[in-house]
Amino acid sequence: MSLDRVMFAFAGAMVLLSVILTQFVHPNFFWFTVFIGANLLQSAFTGFCPAAKIFAKFGVKSGCAFE
Repeated sequence: MSLDRVMFAFAGAMVLLSVILTQFVHPNFFWFTVFIGANLLQSAFTGFCPAAKIFAKFGVKSGCAFE
C-alpha cells in the first residue's frame, strides 16, 4: 500500500473516530474533528503532513494513489 493510500485511510479513520467520540464520550471531541480538518487543509497547501512523515519513517513507500 502506498503512502498516499495509507494517508487517506488514516485521515478517514481519524474523522470517524472523532465523530464516534463526539457522539458517545463528550461533545467537546468536536474540536478533534476541527483539528483533523485544519491539518488536512494546511497540508493541501503546504505539502507538509506530520503523519506522512511518521508513516515514511515506518517504511511505507511513497507513490501515486490512483495509477
